[in-house]
Amino acid sequence: MSGRTAIVIGGSIAGLLAALLLRRDGWTVDVFERVQTGLTGRGAGIVTHPELFEVLRSAGIEVTPELGVQVQTRRLLDRNGDCTAELDMPQVVTSWDRLYHELRRKLPDDHYHNGRILERIDAKNDVVTARFTDGGSISADLLVAADGFRSVCRSQFFPTLPLKYAGYIAWRGLVDEALISVEARTGLFEHFAFSLPEGEQMLGYPVAGVNNDMRVGHRRYNWVWYRPADEHVTLRNLLTDQSGLVHELSIAPPLIRPDIVAVMRQASEDNLSWQFQELVGLTAQPFFQPVYDLETERMAIGRVAIIGDAAFVVRPHVGAGVTKAAQDALSLAVNLGNAKGDVRSGLLAFERDRLPVGKRIVAQARHLGAYMRPQSDPPEQQRVAEILSGPDAVMRETASLAFLRSGIPCDSNRASIR
Repeated sequence: MSGRTAIVIGGSIAGLLAALLLRRDGWTVDVFERVQTGLTGRGAGIVTHPELFEVLRSAGIEVTPELGVQVQTRRLLDRNGDCTAELDMPQVVTSWDRLYHELRRKLPDDHYHNGRILERIDAKNDVVTARFTDGGSISADLLVAADGFRSVCRSQFFPTLPLKYAGYIAWRGLVDEALISVEARTGLFEHFAFSLPEGEQMLGYPVAGVNNDMRVGHRRYNWVWYRPADEHVTLRNLLTDQSGLVHELSIAPPLIRPDIVAVMRQASEDNLSWQFQELVGLTAQPFFQPVYDLETERMAIGRVAIIGDAAFVVRPHVGAGVTKAAQDALSLAVNLGNAKGDVRSGLLAFERDRLPVGKRIVAQARHLGAYMRPQSDPPEQQRVAEILSGPDAVMRETASLAFLRSGIPCDSNRASIR
């Protein structure tokens, strides 16, 4: 592998993992991130899986208890705030910031380039070239497209492949532990909690606090509230800022109109358990993300590999976005190593490995989000929605990769709860 060079487009978690794993195998790697400043402060909570820890260790990251908060149980809170169901399901939950910080500090600064926006990719013979909007360019043996759900790389190769709106949005927020009442902390912290208004889903879990502080009393609680929103009226209104500008795909949190936030807070009082009502009320800057999905037909094009959200945009219910990207990066490195210098054949082996997994995760996430779709959906989709809308299925299947490990369909492994 001596002398092999790689370009990684996208400096978030997927790109950093790909860079670290390739460097481990002797590649010279440069990462190009479009954002001018560091990415610290972006994102919210992440649910981890053993598969993610395996990749982190391979990338040289020490997996310690400080990486996240250990939750032992999942619990369902009814409208009155009473726990009506509980499931033993130990899991580590962490924050995007915490994981990004661990990865970023492993990559030398002179190989991470901020403020470089990709314009296009050129491929000729055995060289792939990234050309940037500032007029600069760089060539290498391999290019890894890790530039997220708005991927410029993917759009170049598949210009007609659309993001598909799921029919609902996810409101999100983080609340400092110190601000939450003692009563609410007792019902929420140390647990992965759910509240299930009809046709909606609220969930939450504890994560590290500011500056990755893991001390009790200094952590934060991450909440996510899925709510239906028809695309042409409700979603368009939600994406319209105070100046009347309609934003495409998403809107920056400070641009969300105050009246939109006020309506959401009132809905929380009308529909959620009092603990989650309190969290919503304490969130200084709630924000929302329209839920999309997308699946590519190819992850290898010549000397270009497409990984993470650039290849598959998955609804958040599986909690597998980061783990999927991590496994993409590991598979890429392993298959390139096995190919002994034949980049194209290594990429094709990587694609054969990861393409079916990405498609299966997208399908599982669609199943889990089905009950937030309108009743006009086809009868078969409504049947799946009914199966997966029960508290047992929601608690068992949300943020779980058991369906991948066992091969059991998502609607046939019902949870045993007490």
